[in-house]
Amino acid sequence: MPRRYWLMKSDPETFGWDDLLASPGRRTTWDGVRNYQARNYLRDEVQRGDGVLFYHSGEEKAVRGTCRVTRPGFPDPADAAWTAVEIAIDRAFRRPVTLAAMREIDELQEMALLRKGSRLSVQPVSPAEWAVVVKQGQGR
Repeated sequence: MPRRYWLMKSDPETFGWDDLLASPGRRTTWDGVRNYQARNYLRDEVQRGDGVLFYHSGEEKAVRGTCRVTRPGFPDPADAAWTAVEIAIDRAFRRPVTLAAMREIDELQEMALLRKGSRLSVQPVSPAEWAVVVKQGQGR
């Protein structure tokens, strides 16, 4: 199965990029998702090796870096009716890619994150969108 790409949102006051950097092995269980569509992505589609854009929601609204899925869907430790995955850091961006900056990039205009009403904490990202965001984050 080809590698897929995802954007996962986190409130930095709850668990942010710096928390992930400080985590053992720079990895964490991505749990606490309580939306059915996002749960279905985690349970049915997210696979080991998939890429993740780590997005700070809240005031910052920016992608901070990339991660990879190290363990695909398993029961959420807090409630087995829901699904969790494990992710680990791949690379920190030289500069965060803000929501405002993404809105200005023509190649990202169809990105789920930029669609009106898109509030899912786990969203698919196309390979082309992934490449554009990573390029922006690396400052190239």
